[in-house]
Amino acid sequence: MKRSAVAVALALWSLPSAGLSPEAREFMAVAKQLEPVHCEKRKLRREIVMAEVERRDGEARELRARFEALDRDAKTARLQRRLAELERRLSAGARDPGDLEALSLQQREAFYRCE
Repeated sequence: MKRSAVAVALALWSLPSAGLSPEAREFMAVAKQLEPVHCEKRKLRREIVMAEVERRDGEARELRARFEALDRDAKTARLQRRLAELERRLSAGARDPGDLEALSLQQREAFYRCE
């Protein structure tokens, strides 16, 4: 009985992604690849603000340099550009009404995974 319940739950869970447009699926894949970088950037932003508030200028400069190094990485920059292009396409007019809902869910889940 438990196995069939798990199978049904998995089938229902995977249904929304089946109806996504190719752009939405690609957006979600690229966002998933960039998730560790986005988490690191969020963490660094908080640390930079704290260092500035506490007037630790040397540490703030070092943290900003680490932040900028993340953007200089060629693979990360390429993925960021692709993500921005897909985001423009999707926000201009998502073909599938479920696209924006699925993307929003993925972004919320990623936000909480970073904590």
